[in-house]
Amino acid sequence: MKTIFLLLLVSILIIGCDTAGTQTDGSSRQKVEKNISSRDRSINSSNSYSDLFMDSTAMEKFIQQKKVPDSIAIRMRSFYNTRNYQFAWFSSDGLTEQARGFWNLHDYVTTYDADSSLKNKTLQKKMDELIAEDELSVSASDKSFLNTELILTEHFIMYMLHNYEKGFVKRKEMERFIPRKKEDPLKLADSLINKKHKDDKYFEDVNQSYSALKDQLGRYADIAKKGGWPEISTTKKIFKKGMSLPEIAVIKKRLQISGDLPGNDTSSVFNDTLEVGVKNFQERHGYKTTGKISDSLIKEMNVPVSKRVEQILMNMDRMRWLASQPKGNLIVVNIPEFVLHLYEGKQKVFDIDVVVGKEGHNTMMFNGDLNQVVFCPYWNVPPSIVRKEILPEMDKHPNYLARQDMEITGEENGLPVIRQRPGEKNALGRVKFLFPNSFNIYLHDTPVKSLFEKDKRAYSHGCIRLKEPEKLANYVLRNQPEWTPDKIEEAMNAGDQKFVKVKDPIPVVITYYTAWVDEKGQLNFRDDIYGHDENLAGKMFQ
Repeated sequence: MKTIFLLLLVSILIIGCDTAGTQTDGSSRQKVEKNISSRDRSINSSNSYSDLFMDSTAMEKFIQQKKVPDSIAIRMRSFYNTRNYQFAWFSSDGLTEQARGFWNLHDYVTTYDADSSLKNKTLQKKMDELIAEDELSVSASDKSFLNTELILTEHFIMYMLHNYEKGFVKRKEMERFIPRKKEDPLKLADSLINKKHKDDKYFEDVNQSYSALKDQLGRYADIAKKGGWPEISTTKKIFKKGMSLPEIAVIKKRLQISGDLPGNDTSSVFNDTLEVGVKNFQERHGYKTTGKISDSLIKEMNVPVSKRVEQILMNMDRMRWLASQPKGNLIVVNIPEFVLHLYEGKQKVFDIDVVVGKEGHNTMMFNGDLNQVVFCPYWNVPPSIVRKEILPEMDKHPNYLARQDMEITGEENGLPVIRQRPGEKNALGRVKFLFPNSFNIYLHDTPVKSLFEKDKRAYSHGCIRLKEPEKLANYVLRNQPEWTPDKIEEAMNAGDQKFVKVKDPIPVVITYYTAWVDEKGQLNFRDDIYGHDENLAGKMFQ
């Protein structure tokens, strides 16, 4: 009996200890669970942003094997819960746009932040390989892609915690930086416009470009809710000042709604006021400000406001991946705008019109450092151009190479290695600017100046042609006394290739914004020349 009593006493003590332990752990668990978003099981293969999903145990295994710190692991669980364990950085056809945007940001930070904890040579090599691939086929069961997906998420969380002051990017907001599922554009706009934070800290406070576009989102969402603007029906090709037609009254109403035409003129006469409104619209949409209304301009006016709301939302998403404005110089090339902008800190120094890659020869989005100027460059013709363009011409015309001032310097993979000598016919003109990258893209002069007269300038094989290369050369070499404007002009016309190392390399960022607010406070729109908006809209919106 005494033995039974002792056994019962020990059992009670053990149970008591376990219960006490459970209560303590439960309290900790409740605190942890409060910081983890609930799993959103409404996301499935029919409405998800990405078409790839992982098993939650795969993430847990990654956390355990990589010994991910608890502060990051908790956020990773929360991040994937809100996505229902859908991939963020890959879909079956390759890297998502957000993956490319974040990687450009990651690359920029690891280059210019000496203390960055994000540096990872293995990840760098892997991402360089993936981004350089023209076509990718991704499987969720492929351990390499799954591992890269989870490392990118780990780095994303580390970046957000390290680079933003506490409060400006809330945990739940960070989890929605990468779209999770198809949403109604107006409901998404409302959720962004009407959110309120108790601490009065918002992401737009630390991202000026995002903030300016968000203000315009509210205005355009309001226009959409009120019925949008009228569609202009006409068979006429051009409207000019002095004409009187019923369509002109409709055009005036359209421009008044978008804020391009002041006042409330409802007449059918193409007067001075309408000319001002047309010029405003042309400037905001990348046309020469002629004041004349063409059929292409009517087509631009007839883009529904609902599509403009989507366009603003997509470009707000892209602007999330902007790095903080650097203290020094920065070159930004916006592909759909066909313009290079050069900044000193937040101050713009000048713009240069550019020609970018035509469809099928897209200019890629990436970051680099302009570190060399090459005067009178040889053009080393890419193998793809040799195969598709030069060899057929050589078959037709035996003296083609001589006429184009080209020469064969060797053979590689069964193709002749061809280069074009410096001179008037050289496709790179008199100077090129190098910023090393895996896409073989650079800035350069061109002997074909007529293309700069066009509003839409996508004609190159991927490199970026400059309207005023001498202006850029003078600026880039301004801190090198031996390179005076006269010396630069002389080198550009010498006929001999010369490499010049840039004393202070300048960061170059190649971007793709089809909607943004300029320094005048005007909302700009541009054509989606590579179909990136179309692809993104299909994934983001219902």
